[in-house]
Amino acid sequence: MKDKLNIIYAGTPSFAVPSLEVLVKADFFVSHVLTQPDKRAGRGMKIIQSPVKQKALELNIPVLQPESLMDDLIYEKIKKINPDIFVVAAYGLIIPQKILDLFQCDALNIHASLLPRWRGAAPIHRAIQWGDNEIGITIMKIIKQLDAGPMVRKGSIRNDNLTTGAATAMLAKLGANLMKEVIRDLENKKPLIYEEQDESFATYAEKITKQEARLNLDDSAQQVIQKINAFNPVPGVYSYFRGKLFKIWRAKKISVKDQKNKFGYLFVDDKKLYLGLKNETIEIEEIQIEGKSKMTAIEFIDGYKIVQQELILNE
Repeated sequence: MKDKLNIIYAGTPSFAVPSLEVLVKADFFVSHVLTQPDKRAGRGMKIIQSPVKQKALELNIPVLQPESLMDDLIYEKIKKINPDIFVVAAYGLIIPQKILDLFQCDALNIHASLLPRWRGAAPIHRAIQWGDNEIGITIMKIIKQLDAGPMVRKGSIRNDNLTTGAATAMLAKLGANLMKEVIRDLENKKPLIYEEQDESFATYAEKITKQEARLNLDDSAQQVIQKINAFNPVPGVYSYFRGKLFKIWRAKKISVKDQKNKFGYLFVDDKKLYLGLKNETIEIEEIQIEGKSKMTAIEFIDGYKIVQQELILNE
């Protein structure tokens, strides 16, 4: 095995940037980066480069952006690179077996869950939505079955009322350091010890849809808060107020003595904003009305002249 292993790194969103940075800073040889093609976005439909591409260019690493990994052209390009290790973090394209077979050592994925729990597209969202006490990272070998490969490293953080945004940033750094340990072992010719996943504990983290982000007043306060945290920063838990869509970004569970006649109402008490659920109440701390910036509860109360138990949430 060579002293300097030839690494191809594949990733697309911000989550994948810290691992690329850490590997380069650790003096590993990242010869090429794979990322998804540039896209047009925004009002002006400007061409947007992925966060990983932006970082790769900053680090002077050649970038490959195939529409698919299924065609022979990209296969031949990767074959000529003669790579040793494939490191993948939220790349977003299907990787065929013939590509995986090109790597002399391993093809490794940085997956944002404690596998086998939460395989799939939205593991951080689902872990927070369903109230997992710990959320984490698994470094695993890539195989044909989705996120089902044997595991080589794990790390976790406590879910102390984290939003998906905050957890993603923390887990990206954790995943970067775990992957650095794995690559270091390989360069030191230390064999990796893999653990097979227990299929009986496997769960699937389905992609988040806008429709499921709709506020459900029948949910418990804890369920609503977990959902608010899970869907922050996207897509945001929403309902309607004075005919306009509004999103709740931060809230907490509180105890209200008199719950009677508060179901479905926003109400104010002592300059605090509350929402009455079916059997409980939450205090809203940050909110956003369609077309406006995020605002604190007190800014909302004063700006929209909210009075005690004035407004019901409307379709």
